[in-house]
Amino acid sequence: MRPALVLFDVDGTLVDSEELGTRVLLEMAAELGVRRPLKETNRLFRGWRLDDCVAQIRVWLGKPLPEDFVAQVRLRTAATFRRELRPVPGAPELVRALHDRAIPICVASSGPREKIELSLSLTGLLPYFEDRIFSGYELQTWKPDPGLFLHAARALGAEPAACLVVEDSLVGVQAALAAGMRVLAFQPEQADPQIPAPVRSIRRLDEVLGVLGV
Repeated sequence: MRPALVLFDVDGTLVDSEELGTRVLLEMAAELGVRRPLKETNRLFRGWRLDDCVAQIRVWLGKPLPEDFVAQVRLRTAATFRRELRPVPGAPELVRALHDRAIPICVASSGPREKIELSLSLTGLLPYFEDRIFSGYELQTWKPDPGLFLHAARALGAEPAACLVVEDSLVGVQAALAAGMRVLAFQPEQADPQIPAPVRSIRRLDEVLGVLGV
């Protein structure tokens, strides 16, 4: 069925930012004496908002973090993105194909708008989404709560049941299901065993067009 709207997550779905962001967090945590493995921590943090990741680092540290820790994380992350951020393989081609087929698309991310726009700009994707960006920080609702997806669908005049969500994280999949939307779990490496069995997983973004039959 041709969807009325395709909603994309950003980090880990359209842009290859998850591990970069986690690496910055762990580098800063190491400066305070906390050392954790990158791959394991990245799997743990996938789909979390920054405040939750920082709260976990505070638990590992066992004492309060510096007052400017979050601000410094955002600055260092932005600098790292400007040097190293790339689109997820297949993302530009998929977004272009959906645009060419006049299938409405948007992004709905738990991140702040500034980070979303920077990520999309650096990877050449911003022109496809410029006026269709929805941020959890602006709504004060974060996945797995369905509020962000439901708001995006309402704003763009799409019924939830006619929407398709493309997500890489468990919390994103849970939010899509709670919103009553179809969802594809983008799992390019090891599939998360907690993703419900009925949810279809894909390993490459070019599979989305095959699922849609377009």
